[in-house]
Amino acid sequence: MPGCFKNTLFALASIISFTSFILIVVAMGTPKWMTGKILCKTGADLVNATDPELVKFIGEIYYGLFRGGKIRQCGLGGRRSKFTIFPHMVKKLNTGLHVMIIMFLCVAICFSLVSFGFCILNAIKVPYRAIKGPAGVCLWNFLAGGFVVLAVTSFMAAVKLHHLTERIANFRENIFQFVILEERFEDCFWICVASATAHAVNLLLIAISGINFPKIKPKTEEVNVTAEDIMY
Repeated sequence: MPGCFKNTLFALASIISFTSFILIVVAMGTPKWMTGKILCKTGADLVNATDPELVKFIGEIYYGLFRGGKIRQCGLGGRRSKFTIFPHMVKKLNTGLHVMIIMFLCVAICFSLVSFGFCILNAIKVPYRAIKGPAGVCLWNFLAGGFVVLAVTSFMAAVKLHHLTERIANFRENIFQFVILEERFEDCFWICVASATAHAVNLLLIAISGINFPKIKPKTEEVNVTAEDIMY
């Protein structure tokens, strides 16, 4: 059986791994990875809108990995619409990169669950094989956190390098053209960052569990034997 200190650390690590699993699932299912403001350039150019009038042509957009929505402002009031990434819109995006982001998160979910199971195992007993012990827990946490980092980095590349927001805003827009005025990474994006951080914390906990702290030995009192004690 592991010591009480190691037992507590592995139990805490298992909670963190399961929390990371929940965070990734929630992030994948929520349609607010990115929000922004979009300008209906075609409408603004038609009426030669000046700065005070541009407000009537500025709408909003939000999206996640699977769905999103936008408010079109082209001078006639706001029109709300919702859209899904699959199966139609993904053809207009960088398909390979978008699918890779989803795949990275799915793999991270699997490794988070494996890490959770191994942490429980190490909290209950000391495994005979090294891969099932702290070394294995470090490996699964490193892989889970690494794949989350890859997903987050790929999403940032899709937004900044491949102009993901602009492509989504102009999907099936035959008359009006939209330009991006502002982009903001929202809670779901930062939830994934928190998930990667959680696995880094787990690596720290496992490293601490391997430290052998010196044991405090109680002092033994010296027994003085006198001649009278020997007589008795």
